[in-house]
Amino acid sequence: MSTLEIRDLHVSVETKEGAKPILRGVDLTVASGETHAIMGPNGSGKSTLAYSLAGHPKYQITSGTVTLDGEDVLALSVDERARAGLFLAMQYPVEVPGVSVSNFLRTAKTAIDGTAPPLRSWVKDVRTAMDNLRMDPTFAERSVNEGFSGGEKKRHEILQMELLKPRFAILDETDSGLDVDALRVVSEGVNRVKAGGDVGVLLITHYTRILRYITPDFVHVFVDGKVAEEGGPELAERLENEGYDRFLTTSTSVL
Repeated sequence: MSTLEIRDLHVSVETKEGAKPILRGVDLTVASGETHAIMGPNGSGKSTLAYSLAGHPKYQITSGTVTLDGEDVLALSVDERARAGLFLAMQYPVEVPGVSVSNFLRTAKTAIDGTAPPLRSWVKDVRTAMDNLRMDPTFAERSVNEGFSGGEKKRHEILQMELLKPRFAILDETDSGLDVDALRVVSEGVNRVKAGGDVGVLLITHYTRILRYITPDFVHVFVDGKVAEEGGPELAERLENEGYDRFLTTSTSVL
């Protein structure tokens, strides 16, 4: 079993006025096979946590630790974090003109595993994963995310997750902009990855609708850059009924 541990994590972002604190002491432990839903209002620091774990240069770690089975994640480069087993599905996936989806996926798999996957089995795996996500096979020869709809981009993120088989997957608002059919397909993809291995999932979302398809083991409410409340799936149901007002009356959200 693997464990991702976040201890007293403080993160700032540089602005015209100087360094602005975003995360203000986050403590979180995710074990293999667990699904943790990170919820909270806009500006509460959820996406900052995701990008800080992935190593985005915009975010400065001012104090705290992140370890993966005891290894210092913060000392690793972005590609080293990926090879260690961290995966980020971005809220706004970027376009990569001139690089086909098939080449991108095989290059990523080779970089993470250290060796290229056997071509015949790899092609079969890609086709199966695309079929499961109801993606047109012609997408494999299109440039990465170029001209993709929002739903297609999100399916492509889950396609990467299925093929790269990370130890920990950070899904940043994967449900954003999805219609009900796409939401179901994407959620089924996440559940397949979970069923096929001991992946730990950090599921970042504003809303509870994706939690109807992906059942969290734990729910953490982010407010003002830190965890304001924790619980099980019942906490998500309470948020659905009550919203975040009871937290915001005593806290000021951050950007």
